[in-house]
Amino acid sequence: MQLPTQGKIAYDIQGTGPLILLVPGMGELRSTYRFLTPALVAAGYTVATTDLRGHGDSDASFPSYGDVDTAEDIEGLLRKLGGPAIVVGNSMAAGAAVIVAAEHPELISGLVLIGPFVRQPSTNAVENLLFRIMMVRPWAPAAWKAYLPTLYAGTKPADFAEYRQAAFKSMKRPGYRRAFCLTTRTDHLRAGECLAAVDSPTLVLMGEKDPDFKDPTAEADWIAHTLHGSAVIIPDAGHYPQSQQPGITSTAIIKFLSALNNHV
Repeated sequence: MQLPTQGKIAYDIQGTGPLILLVPGMGELRSTYRFLTPALVAAGYTVATTDLRGHGDSDASFPSYGDVDTAEDIEGLLRKLGGPAIVVGNSMAAGAAVIVAAEHPELISGLVLIGPFVRQPSTNAVENLLFRIMMVRPWAPAAWKAYLPTLYAGTKPADFAEYRQAAFKSMKRPGYRRAFCLTTRTDHLRAGECLAAVDSPTLVLMGEKDPDFKDPTAEADWIAHTLHGSAVIIPDAGHYPQSQQPGITSTAIIKFLSALNNHV
């Protein structure tokens, strides 16, 4: 998908049936959904998987990056694909999906929020400073590569080493290092402001060991309660249950989708 004067957003699409859009989080590639996509296609859905701007096969020529920008890209892609759709968003992409659901509800038939940042986290100034120092050029890709295993707390996918290296190589390309660094500066303020306006059916999935949250279960329950949805805690998984525990994750999502279909 080409955005006027800005750049290209890469995506692929497969399957037939109702539309599902899978959006990865910061520093990830759309292949983070490599295990989930086949299960959803087999369950009878059209599955589109996209890279964030400045990541993977999308361009790194955009002037800005973050939750709001990702929400704009989701909106544009859904209009191109002929939404409405279920949007599955991981990490910051969950916040972006919330923004779209609040501002363009006609495009969203449901939300699946995985390890979701939908409000500004309560981190201390020292933690913020250390992370900002880690994510400064030129060492940001190497720092992210070293940091990534901690986000995969619990079971790691069998191909984790290969996936991690692919993400690292992608990030080191000209222009992509800068794009990633800018993406790390996003905040989740707009997402938090949008929560009250969301009325889309919502499923929250959280790894029980997700290190991005002091109490993952409490955060998942709070989001589910706020959005009048439901929460499922994925055992032995960190920030990426879609690739750490794909069987449990796909089962929970397909159950949620089936319940939506029964209410149509």
